[in-house]
Amino acid sequence: MTSLFQILMLLISVAKFIVIAHIIMSWLINFNVLNYRQPLVGQIWDGLTRLLEPVYGPIRRALPQMGGLDLAPLIVFLGIYAVEIVLRNNVAMFL
Repeated sequence: MTSLFQILMLLISVAKFIVIAHIIMSWLINFNVLNYRQPLVGQIWDGLTRLLEPVYGPIRRALPQMGGLDLAPLIVFLGIYAVEIVLRNNVAMFL
């Protein structure tokens, strides 16, 4: 059962990395550091967007319009962190 806990924590770490990579890449694209018309950047951006849009979409619809500010990645990151806290506090169930 310990391996199940470790696999869950690995999946949470990967999810956090993907969300953070998407956030940083969106900043770099918005500040014209990266150009998503370049093939590699475009492929990475498209892949991350396709991966995260099913998660961001319902959250964006539930949140009020904030102008140009998108809080969906923050909500997703906080949700992932909350799940990690719950798993770490209940690690005894996996032993």
